[in-house]
Amino acid sequence: MKKILLSFFIGIMLIACSQKTVSVREVWTKEQANEWYQQWGWLRGCDFIPSTAINQLEMWQADTFDPVTIDRELGWAEDIGMNCMRVYLHHLVWETDKEGFKKRINEYLTIADKHHISTIFVFLDDCWNPTYQAGKQPEPQPGVHNSGWARDPGDLYYKGDTAVILPVLENYVKDILTTFKDDKRIVLWDLYNEPGGSGGYRYGERSLPLLQKIFTWGRTVNPSQPLSAGVWDMSLTNLNKFQLENSDVITYHTYEGLDSHQQLIDTLKQYGRPMICTEYMARTQNSTFQDIMPMLKKENIGAINWGLVAGKTNTIFAWDTPLPDVAEPSLWFHDIFRSDGTPYSTEEVECIRSLTK
Repeated sequence: MKKILLSFFIGIMLIACSQKTVSVREVWTKEQANEWYQQWGWLRGCDFIPSTAINQLEMWQADTFDPVTIDRELGWAEDIGMNCMRVYLHHLVWETDKEGFKKRINEYLTIADKHHISTIFVFLDDCWNPTYQAGKQPEPQPGVHNSGWARDPGDLYYKGDTAVILPVLENYVKDILTTFKDDKRIVLWDLYNEPGGSGGYRYGERSLPLLQKIFTWGRTVNPSQPLSAGVWDMSLTNLNKFQLENSDVITYHTYEGLDSHQQLIDTLKQYGRPMICTEYMARTQNSTFQDIMPMLKKENIGAINWGLVAGKTNTIFAWDTPLPDVAEPSLWFHDIFRSDGTPYSTEEVECIRSLTK
């Protein structure tokens, strides 16, 4: 959710093969990964949360799970030719309602599949608010980007007793993976979003032990789908090295413009694995559909932009530019549609359709 700096990846190429991680199953071979990717074709879609939810908890808790809105909004995605959504889970929903949570995940998958949309699920996340609670979620702060988004596990791990939270996280990850390990509606498991964190309170390399653990948990279950965690920040040397060595498929984030994005692709190509860009498109950063999406299609790289429908997450506003007295910025940061289904930009939607239809 913060822009990636590219120079790091040139250096990481020189050391990325120097260590191996002992785990239950090996990382997929390049041949396995590429054979898997050929079965899916070109993946394109969004990081998705319904417009009626401020965060992962509000999306998935029983009282606020909103299949009607999910169905409607995924219909808009289908209409412009999108075929994959990246969706965040949260351990607290599982901890408070294990069976209900899994039923709602299945219901979401059924809705998405009806619209010919596959899913990338995300487990852990180091971005935005480090504390959270079950039940009613906060109202959006006017003009503030992702004011209610919840990290997972956040302070429960990084400021708490890890002996308490680690067994919960392990059981959660293994239960969800075991339940859906052969579900053909799921493309990939994104184990940890932006490890190290962004914003004012970063964990940095302190996230490495948890990142290592979740890969071990994932390989213990050995799902039919690939495991990955996207690289995103040049300063997190050890994290990036581990992610690139242990991901079955290379995933990455960048909100840079065309030239910088192409440089990153050219570097990551050298790993010989399929690639999916799991976050891009920030209009004020010159990361636009018109520039980036054609390049990703040409390179056969999955194209997952942040945001489908403007809503309670307020991601039409930029990361560090709160506008509390403005209904909406003149130039949206993320998102494609208004909550009534009207496109923010007809030109953008026509561009997307021209690439997906």
